[in-house]
Amino acid sequence: MDLKELKKQVDKITLELKNKASDELSPLIESQSVLINVILEMSTGILAQNERLTATITDLQENIKELRRQLNMDSHNSSKPPSSDGYKKPNKARSLRKPTGRKPGGQNGHSGANMKVPHEPDEVKKHHPDKCMTCPHFALCVANGKVFECGEKRFIVDAVVTTKVIEHQSMKAVACPCGESKLKGEFPEEVKAYVQYGDTFTAMAGLLSTFGAVSTDRIQTIIDGMFNVTLSEGTICSMVEKCGQKVTPIVEKIKELLIGSSVVNFDETGVRVEGSTQWVHNSSNAKYTYLTVNKKRGQEGIEDNGVIQNIGGTAVHDCWGAYWKFKDILHAVCCAHLLRELIANIENNPTHIWAERLKTLLITMKTAKEQAIEEGKTELREDLIKALEYEYDEIMAYANMECPPPDKIEPKKRGKKKKGKERALIDRLIKLKDSVCLFIHNFLVPFDNNQAERDLRNVKTKAKVSGCFRTKAGAQTYLKITSYLSTAKKHGINAFEALALAFKGETEKVLI
Repeated sequence: MDLKELKKQVDKITLELKNKASDELSPLIESQSVLINVILEMSTGILAQNERLTATITDLQENIKELRRQLNMDSHNSSKPPSSDGYKKPNKARSLRKPTGRKPGGQNGHSGANMKVPHEPDEVKKHHPDKCMTCPHFALCVANGKVFECGEKRFIVDAVVTTKVIEHQSMKAVACPCGESKLKGEFPEEVKAYVQYGDTFTAMAGLLSTFGAVSTDRIQTIIDGMFNVTLSEGTICSMVEKCGQKVTPIVEKIKELLIGSSVVNFDETGVRVEGSTQWVHNSSNAKYTYLTVNKKRGQEGIEDNGVIQNIGGTAVHDCWGAYWKFKDILHAVCCAHLLRELIANIENNPTHIWAERLKTLLITMKTAKEQAIEEGKTELREDLIKALEYEYDEIMAYANMECPPPDKIEPKKRGKKKKGKERALIDRLIKLKDSVCLFIHNFLVPFDNNQAERDLRNVKTKAKVSGCFRTKAGAQTYLKITSYLSTAKKHGINAFEALALAFKGETEKVLI
């Protein structure tokens, strides 16, 4: 019975006592009734205050839980990069990698990699025995040619840093037998100034600025120290821009090849451009890399990249909502991101076991696929897939029991009741089950989105060194060159050779 009902009962009893009581008791009953009503009114206020305090305590507890969750976030349980972990030593028990029991170092049967002598020696030095060097017959023995023979060879591969100056002369006729007195040779189109730098310096500046992520002033220092050639900051920027112009056609070809691929990875990262945060959007796979920059992170920026809306295959990405707006393609979720979220949930809700079960299941799925690939199979058995998906459904049903959806909000209040991180993750995993499990149905679909993250890593390194891009044109030039060099690396061509091919007009060799 609430206080209102109790007050009605008190008023009713008071009225009955007044009717039955004598005139002497009526004032006493009336005063007691007033006192009881005052007490009831006070109790009503106390209960209302108690409800408010309870609600405040609940909110504070949720805030404390959320703050603790944020405080415990690092690279192992969130999307934060390892560089944000600081100098604290990582806990090896948290790692998703399990010990194999093998000794560190090269394993039996691996191909190995050793230094090689790139060409025939330019210089040969012979080392004779010390005792022979002091012998009076030494010169005679050397001249004989039969006393000594090579017992062992060792090589030192060193670099020779030098410059090559090519003088171009425009010849004019001064005594032409045909009577022509104004004949004069033309310089090649690329020879425009009295003194200019060759393509090798241009490629080197572009390579250091992009692939090497070296700042402009350090490029000046490096080239000046190695070749005694002083480049101005403007000259270096012009060289990088020229490299971007040389690779522009092949970068467009890379974009077309990605659109025709069956599986493409997508990701984005923020950089400072023209004084504000803009977004580098990446489309890539094991063969190609295509990078663009846009002011927007969401659908507008993704569409500006121009790949995802045109592919006919599968897009692999994280759970960023903008990717799901593209409906006419298959979506695969990065399970590495999910594993980190599950680890965070295990640490923040230790009494709930559904997250540990799902983490184990995802790793089991990954292992089953890897074993099948090692055995030369192109798909998993149908019964195994059904068993794995059945276990997935069982775990999510148990998750609904451990963390049920929030009750409906009171009619007088507006908005939705907060789900919390755990419930939001459960709802997402239920909704995106097909995208989470797609990698066991299609072996071309990877377990994670690490390919896209690796292809963006150089962008973050460049941003750390330079801090920002002063112009959007400079950022676009950098991304074109990076797209080209990353693609070349995936085809086994080193960065310097790739840029050299660009200046020769032979960029198509990069895609072979």
